[in-house]
Amino acid sequence: SAQGLVANNLNLKPGECLRVRGEVAPDAKSFVLNLGKDSNNLCLHFNPRFDAHGDVNVIVCNSKDGGAWGTEQRESVFPFQPGSVVEVCISFDQADLSIKLPDGYSFKFPNRLDLEAISYMAADGDFKVKCVAFE
Repeated sequence: SAQGLVANNLNLKPGECLRVRGEVAPDAKSFVLNLGKDSNNLCLHFNPRFDAHGDVNVIVCNSKDGGAWGTEQRESVFPFQPGSVVEVCISFDQADLSIKLPDGYSFKFPNRLDLEAISYMAADGDFKVKCVAFE
């Protein structure tokens, strides 16, 4: 699929929140939000899978350090529907990233790269970004 939105100079600091709103395709299989320093250094690879890689309605998260993937973390809450508009809010501190999902769900993912700022974001897959906001 065509690469979605890419931003390279976000400078998101600890305590700030990145709010991403977008449209999930009606025939969505999966989408990805990547956050970090660049495409090879990701503190968060956020991958809701509607039906992809043998996973159905699972959120798979991971990190990438110097091009090497870490250990996957899987979340069974899945408040996403194909063909809907969704909003995800991501904030971080030294220890963790906090991901707020629709319907009041949230979870944490460890800040394995120990990043002090998040400068890079990329969206890919069956998701069209409509709005990105800092709070």
